[in-house]
Amino acid sequence: MSEKNQQGKRAARDRLIQQREEARARDRRRRTLIVSTAVVGVLGLAAVIGVIAANTDGKGDKSKSSGPAVAPSGATGKDALAIRVGADDAPSTLTIWEDFRCPVCAQFENAFRHTLHELEQDGQIKVDYHLATIIDGNMGGSGSLKAANAAACAQDAGKFSAYHDVLYRNQPQETEDTFGDNAELIKLAKKVDGLDTPGFRSCVEDGKHDSWVEKSNQAFRDGGFQGTPTVLLNGKSVFPKNGDEAISVANLKKWVAEANKGKKPGTATPTP
Repeated sequence: MSEKNQQGKRAARDRLIQQREEARARDRRRRTLIVSTAVVGVLGLAAVIGVIAANTDGKGDKSKSSGPAVAPSGATGKDALAIRVGADDAPSTLTIWEDFRCPVCAQFENAFRHTLHELEQDGQIKVDYHLATIIDGNMGGSGSLKAANAAACAQDAGKFSAYHDVLYRNQPQETEDTFGDNAELIKLAKKVDGLDTPGFRSCVEDGKHDSWVEKSNQAFRDGGFQGTPTVLLNGKSVFPKNGDEAISVANLKKWVAEANKGKKPGTATPTP
């Protein structure tokens, strides 16, 4: 092979490597933009993704369990399908429908986690969490179901809020069914002080609350909601915006303050 041909092949390889690096850089910039969008609270594009996920046919979302629905300890609301965090007598209620595999839910939780906990502890709101499994139906797998069951098991142990936050901090890629492995869910429980017990492990491995989770998911579908997360302040949608105002940390605090005007804060004692 002539030296000229060798140089030509090297040049072609160099161009291919450069093109691949440029493609990777574009992908990194795109991911950074999505995360940054979540942090500032301008989540309109992400909400569209959630709408698409919720409105697909969900052919894979078939019941995987049988038997009566066993609600976790302290579950509240209609048919005991809500897990409450915060004081029962808080003047406002934030209702959140979410799926532990849903990337938009993770963006919302990771952007607003500190604010929600602050409002809870100040007795301004109570948060009623409802769990759905739409990603299992759309992408296949069982991670939404198993993660929700594990969260319900954490509620039995009085540690739902902490474990809920751990799941979202460690959420896998939407296409990866990492949460479908009970061993992974139990491993993550070690990040919550005192949660990794024989009782919790048994609850997770036995799928104790699977039927309850599926009942909750059916309520989500029957409710006509457009996607996850669905966020309601005293029954009114505030995600991705409230009227003409986009959701943000400052706006959420303002909306809660307006709703609570003239009302006493709750006791700030979380429901056991």
